[in-house]
Amino acid sequence: MKVEIWSDVVCPFCYIGKRRFEEALNRFEFKDQIEVVWKSFLLNPDQITRTDISVKEYLAESKGWTLEYTTEMQDYVVKMAADAGLHYDFDKAVVANSTDAHRFIQFAKKQGKGDEAEEALFNAYFTDGKNIADHAILAELGESLGFEKSEMLEMLSTDAYTAEIQNDIYEARQIGVKGVPYFVFNDRYAVSGAQPADTFLGALNKAFSEMAQ
Repeated sequence: MKVEIWSDVVCPFCYIGKRRFEEALNRFEFKDQIEVVWKSFLLNPDQITRTDISVKEYLAESKGWTLEYTTEMQDYVVKMAADAGLHYDFDKAVVANSTDAHRFIQFAKKQGKGDEAEEALFNAYFTDGKNIADHAILAELGESLGFEKSEMLEMLSTDAYTAEIQNDIYEARQIGVKGVPYFVFNDRYAVSGAQPADTFLGALNKAFSEMAQ
């Protein structure tokens, strides 16, 4: 059974949703019969990568929030991530356009390593504070997954896999995706947001049971 997941690697709730879904999948009796397919979604396709400003300052500036309120929001998300077993460090995070990171994911998907690419990018952005718009950093992440560094740099120097990203975004629009993460189970049931593991497990059971029938 196929589970499609639309996400953006700069979306804090997407990484949390990934962990909660994985918890549900580990509890699912037929997990070896589930194919997880990652789909690209750009929360801000026109985002300008900025290394001169913190994520906190950027959020406050772009959303019209006070720094105090922004800190409260980030603290809430950090705790939410910690509850899912993740360590977020927004002080180190780099404001970055995620388009090239998604091209990296699409490349990795072709090699059967889409999930590994998602994990590497989420960790690079939220935990390690790496600039995921930097081709050298993306090439290093690719190398850690077993890809040739030179091949990664060559791919990133072109517009390869842009069409795949646009296809995913078009498909998201067609099915009414308004935000991410967004999970679709066997083309029948959808779960929006970083829901509790029990919610994902319920969707897995329901969709799989109907497919079996």
